[in-house]
Amino acid sequence: MQELHDAPLAPLTTFRLGGPATRLLTATTDAEVVEAVRAADDSGTPLLVIGGGSNLVIGDKGFDGTALRIATKGFVLDGATLELAAGEVWTDAVARSVEAGLAGLECLAGIPGSAGATPIQNVGAYGQEVSSTITEVVAYDRHTRETVTIPNAECDFSYRHSRFKAEPDRFVVLRVRFGLEDAGGLSAPLKYPETARAMGVAEGERVPASAARETVLRLRAGKGMVLDPEDHDTWSAGSFFTNPILDQEQYEAFRARVTDRLGPEVSPPAFPAGEGRTKTSAAWLIDRAGFTKGYGTGPARISTKHTLALTNRGAATTDDLLALAREVVAGVHEVFGVTLVNEPVTVDVTL
Repeated sequence: MQELHDAPLAPLTTFRLGGPATRLLTATTDAEVVEAVRAADDSGTPLLVIGGGSNLVIGDKGFDGTALRIATKGFVLDGATLELAAGEVWTDAVARSVEAGLAGLECLAGIPGSAGATPIQNVGAYGQEVSSTITEVVAYDRHTRETVTIPNAECDFSYRHSRFKAEPDRFVVLRVRFGLEDAGGLSAPLKYPETARAMGVAEGERVPASAARETVLRLRAGKGMVLDPEDHDTWSAGSFFTNPILDQEQYEAFRARVTDRLGPEVSPPAFPAGEGRTKTSAAWLIDRAGFTKGYGTGPARISTKHTLALTNRGAATTDDLLALAREVVAGVHEVFGVTLVNEPVTVDVTL
C-alpha cells in the first residue's frame, strides 16, 4: 500500500482544489482498504475516503488525518450480473456494460468518479438511477468491524440519497453488484424527454444501447459535464446543487413568488416526487434568479455551458468556490424562497 506524507489532494479531485493531507494511502485491494480503515479507527485518526474525487470540496487548509484513496480494480460479468470493485472508473464500467449488450447503465455514461461512490449518492442522470439496477453493496462496517453485504432494499435509496450517505462515518463501500438487462443490445426504455428528443423517438421506447450512451455523452459534453483537462467548464463537481423537493405548502409559496417575479404566464419546472411533493429544477432557479451561464468575475464562476455547475477557472481556491456558492444560495432564496442544497461532500468546510 502506497503511503505519502503532506500529500496534495487537489489533483485527486475534479475541482482541483483543496490543501494537503497529513498522510495519503492508496489501497489497491479490498484487504488493504479494510486494513487502512481499521488502523485509522484504532488510533482515532480522522479518515477521509477518496474515490474518483468528483464529489469532493476540500478546504484550502487540507485534511489533518489519513486520506485513503481507493484504487481497487475488478469488473466481473456473469450473464447480466455485474460486480464492480469500488475503485473502478465509472465511465469505463458503463462503456464495458454497453459493449456487452446489456441495458441499465447506458444513460449514466460520462459521469465522473468511481463505482464505489455510485450507491452513496444514488447517482442518476437522464432518467436512470443506480438504485434501479443495484442488487447489493458489499461494504466494511466500521461499527461492527465486519464486511457486510447489504441488499438493495436495505440501502434506503431515494433522490441523491442512501443509507451510506445518511451514515457517512459507518460504511466504506468495497464492491457494488448490479442486475442488468439483456435486451438484445437495446437500451432500457428511455425515460428522459431530452434524451428521447435527441434520438428522435418517443419516451418509453428502446434504442440501441450504444446509441443511447453516445447521445448522453454528447448531451453531457454540451453542458460541460464530461471531464476534459483543457476545458475549465469541466473543472467542477458536475451539478453543484440538488433539485429541490418541496411539500405542497412550500410549492404553493414558490409558485406565488414566481408569479410575482416573472408574471402569471411563467410556469416553473415541476415533477411529481411522491405524495404531496414536487421536484423543481435547481438550474432553472439559479438562472431565473440572475445567475446566468458564465456568471462571476473571479477565478470561480458558473460554467459557461450549464448554470448548475460551479467551476474553477484555473486559479481558484476553495474559499473562492464557496463564496460563489453562498452567493447563489442567498440569491435564489431571496428571489424564490427556496434553499438550495449542495450535492458535493464538503471536507472541513461548510456553505
